[in-house]
Amino acid sequence: MSGTFLGIPKFPAAAKKALSDSQLRRNLAHATGTIRAKRAAVVGEVADWEQLRLAGEAIKNRVLRHLPHYLEQLEKSLTAAGATVHWAVDAAEANRIVVDIAQRHGTDEVVKVKSMATQEVELNTALEAAGIRAWETDLAELIVQLGDDLPSHILVPAIHRNRAEVREIFLGKMGRVGKAAPDDLTDEPKRLAEAARTHLREKFLRAKVAVSGANFAVAETGTLTVVESEGNGRMCLTLPEVLVSVVGIEKVLPTFQDLDVMLQLLPRSSTGERMNPYTSMWTGVTPGDGPQEVHVILLDNGRTNVLADPTGRQALRCIRCSACLNVCPVYERTGGHAYGSVYPGPIGAILTPMLRGSDPQSDSLPYASSLCGACFEVCPVRIDIPAVLVHLRSRVVDEHKEASALPSVQDMAFKAASWTLASSRRTAAAEKAAGLGGRILGKRARTAPGGRAVLGPLPGPAAGWSQSRDIPVPAAESFRDWWKRTEGGTRDTGSAPTARRKGGRS
Repeated sequence: MSGTFLGIPKFPAAAKKALSDSQLRRNLAHATGTIRAKRAAVVGEVADWEQLRLAGEAIKNRVLRHLPHYLEQLEKSLTAAGATVHWAVDAAEANRIVVDIAQRHGTDEVVKVKSMATQEVELNTALEAAGIRAWETDLAELIVQLGDDLPSHILVPAIHRNRAEVREIFLGKMGRVGKAAPDDLTDEPKRLAEAARTHLREKFLRAKVAVSGANFAVAETGTLTVVESEGNGRMCLTLPEVLVSVVGIEKVLPTFQDLDVMLQLLPRSSTGERMNPYTSMWTGVTPGDGPQEVHVILLDNGRTNVLADPTGRQALRCIRCSACLNVCPVYERTGGHAYGSVYPGPIGAILTPMLRGSDPQSDSLPYASSLCGACFEVCPVRIDIPAVLVHLRSRVVDEHKEASALPSVQDMAFKAASWTLASSRRTAAAEKAAGLGGRILGKRARTAPGGRAVLGPLPGPAAGWSQSRDIPVPAAESFRDWWKRTEGGTRDTGSAPTARRKGGRS
């Protein structure tokens, strides 16, 4: 059973460790580069791609404006179709409902479709505590689970692993929890997939209970939708007697027509495909076909708090495509584990702090960005992630200011700058001091690319800031001194200020 993100250090410390792993950086660069290229190719085929993005944004905004109405409509539609609807205010309640259903059916195992919502609430850990094993059936999730690892990407949770590493995991771990991998297993993708398929087949065939998430839930019909690429989802959604779906309340769509827009946006943005190989839809219970007991858990777990934030609520438009991760220069270099959450990358940097609330690790995430804006350019539902990052940074500063009786170093620096610049005499004195410092520090300056003279890391509180920036050497002569030395900058011009200084008038 894989662990949890509990105890992951703040992003700067976790990122520094990740940056020292050259194999990780090679794996990430190759994978994200491949996905970026595929996405760009299929998006380029769509002449009205921007109109589709605008339509997706409008649909999700309409949902968020009228969320209680559509959730109530969804509940009625699901109930009419024979499903049982549960409401979960937080992770503990959602986990309790799933555990109760599994125990009621006397099973000690469940098979799972890849689901961000169940990872968010750490369902596997809760099931294990109750003596129930949760088998991940998505290939990448299986790799993560067998490797006692953590997911590092929304679409490809094992993106940080290469084929050789996957082969070693299969050979060493599969036999401990089921059918073992063949001794002659190679790292050829076809052979790895074959080993996973053989390992999982017995679990599909004997499982009584399956757990899924849902990409979308249609309010007018009660239809849930899962898109995937391997067929494991189809097996989980059709073979077991009982199906439990944990669905974030923001996943609701008003109409089936709205689903048409989303199924054009999602595959191109996530896997770089025109459509997903498997798109599964189910509406309650169909006698004699598929699971005969269907439960849908509508999960809040902080989402209503996000909805209450006028700037941050746009994060709830997210359709979990991972396009923002694949273009982010920060994610490509650090990977997903550094974010300390099941939601890594740019979307995780805004969604995790809002869902989880303030803590040292969450408060570091809004700073895990260069604010380059690439994430907004590729987002299929036009979430302005940079704007939300800036908004959350200001919130972190304000919360720390309220919680601390002493001003921060940054506050003191700005107050000192304000006091200095409010007086011309104080400003002139500061310029003289800077010039003196420039003459002294210039002796140990180094030359940066482009021929600029720059200082090394600064001491004290400024050390962290200067480690990642080139600090130019202060000018030895201030503008005021230059002005005086050159008689107002007009010595050789014969301009009017010089004539007036000598008593003349024009």
